[in-house]
Amino acid sequence: MFVSKLIGVCFITLCLFINGIYTSDIDRVDDTDLIHLLTGKGNVIALFTKNNCPTCVEYEIVVSNIQNELKETLKAEIVLAQDSNLVTIYDPTKEPALIYFRQGIPILYHGPVKEDQIVEFFNENQEPVVKELSDENFEHLTQASTGATTGDWFIFFYSADCVFCQRLYAVWESVGGKLKHRLNVARINRLEAGVSTAKRLKVFASPEFILLRQGKIYRYNSKDYTPEAFVQFAQSGFQKQTHPEKVPPEASFINDLVFERLQGYIKSANLAPLLTVGLVILIIFVITVKRFFKKTEQLETKNKKK
Repeated sequence: MFVSKLIGVCFITLCLFINGIYTSDIDRVDDTDLIHLLTGKGNVIALFTKNNCPTCVEYEIVVSNIQNELKETLKAEIVLAQDSNLVTIYDPTKEPALIYFRQGIPILYHGPVKEDQIVEFFNENQEPVVKELSDENFEHLTQASTGATTGDWFIFFYSADCVFCQRLYAVWESVGGKLKHRLNVARINRLEAGVSTAKRLKVFASPEFILLRQGKIYRYNSKDYTPEAFVQFAQSGFQKQTHPEKVPPEASFINDLVFERLQGYIKSANLAPLLTVGLVILIIFVITVKRFFKKTEQLETKNKKK
């Protein structure tokens, strides 16, 4: 009799969880409150959930159980945001999403929904992991041409005009957190601070991801932008590319200093129309000179015959 009652209670409880009736003691916030928290100076752990989502309920129970420990160790405020419009900014796959904002810099948790693993992951990643590269420091830090001294590099090429790139920042920090003991994880703005590097490595779109390993380029061609997929590629998936590209050498000093800066000056000074007109005049001049010398040769030939 007791067993049957216990089973009935468990069944009813499960139904309540599945239908989203269960409520935890995590502080609930709306989008306005959440924005206010994220623009502050403190750390925040936000759990994004939605209705009729059993996995969301599972996350809610687990986070509720460890929230006091997280508050104590991370000095972070724990909040629950249900049906939030902000979730797509930090996780393209949407709810459930558990994100740790370290003074505004997000990292997405990915892994088993287990208390000890969540606590361990956030404790190990209290500081941002992803390095910011530029044309100035790229070769010095990566040693891409030699591929010897600083290890492998997994690089995310982004641009300010790429909305989807912004949604991958928390994901990429998560990748960095998982791989930081294996290789270097970085990002670079391909249209601004990393324009020469992007051109050198033939990166013409955003987002794009490449793995630099022992002087070779392995391109991430999948459209699966989850932390699991990125980590799997960096650890072993790249080996499927049997013919990786060789990292091209750095541009020469003269090309970088003269031609690149000259091109930038032409764009900034808006000299392109003037140069176009000058080029047309030069072509006309060359054609005229050729015709003149051709007529002169013809006259000399006729005089010789006479």
